[in-house]
Amino acid sequence: MSRILAALAILAVSAAGVRAADPAPRAKVAVGQTAPAFQIKDATGKVVDLAELTAKGPVLVRLTCGCSGCDKELAYFQQIHETYKEQGLTSLFVFKEPDAKMVKYAADKKLNMLYAVDPKGESWGVFQTKTMPTNFLIGKGGKITSIAYGCDPSGLLANTVSAKVGKLIGTAPVDVKDKVEGKK
Repeated sequence: MSRILAALAILAVSAAGVRAADPAPRAKVAVGQTAPAFQIKDATGKVVDLAELTAKGPVLVRLTCGCSGCDKELAYFQQIHETYKEQGLTSLFVFKEPDAKMVKYAADKKLNMLYAVDPKGESWGVFQTKTMPTNFLIGKGGKITSIAYGCDPSGLLANTVSAKVGKLIGTAPVDVKDKVEGKK
């Protein structure tokens, strides 16, 4: 019995040594910090590199899905994309859905922005969030300027994001809620 306990003690010490050799954890993903290194394949299979996108201008990264709440909120974020793309905003939506479902969803919703599929949810780990959806507004050069968590099918959260995009790019904010509801 004492041999077993001694072997377990040696294993515990060895395991502790392995943990100590692990690389340091990534810096916290937070407002004011540099966005994490992030690459993902878009719907066409092309590799999208967040650093390359933010070198050109601001980027809105939306980690989302096709659930009923996110689906209702999608029109507002599509309007953000439409409103600010001419001023340099790139929108990247990352859906936690299977590829087959997203092909139909993208066609049905007439998605016209950059999007990718991540059914395993690895992007949520890179951005250190479990909340779905989470929106990261990243300025030109890669600093995170805003993070908006959660789903708001009423459009109020999208309006807040729209105001922050407007401020970031130096233009008057657009009330995307009114624009979307005016189209109905």
